[in-house]
Amino acid sequence: MAAANYRSGVPEDWFVDPVNLGVPGVRRTVEAEEESLLSWQTDALCSQTDPEAFFPEKGGSTRDAKRICTSCDVRSQCLEYALQNDERFGIWGGLSERERRKLKRRAS
Repeated sequence: MAAANYRSGVPEDWFVDPVNLGVPGVRRTVEAEEESLLSWQTDALCSQTDPEAFFPEKGGSTRDAKRICTSCDVRSQCLEYALQNDERFGIWGGLSERERRKLKRRAS
């Protein structure tokens, strides 16, 4: 009877799924990851920082964004996404627009 009283104050919907909240580092099941080509973004460090650092004004510094990218676990997925989708703006996978264009030319 004491156990029943203990749980009586807990609402039925007390649990909030961290996956649905998009908590960084919390992964979905393998099936769900396969459904989403952007699942790597959950672990991206840039999603936890100021997005303006990754999309600087023309001529602005890219140093802060690139420094963050160097320690990001999903850097290669990010760069691959940017190259496949021809992203023309911002820092992706640690490279600027110009650096990605140069990389694509060398790969051709």
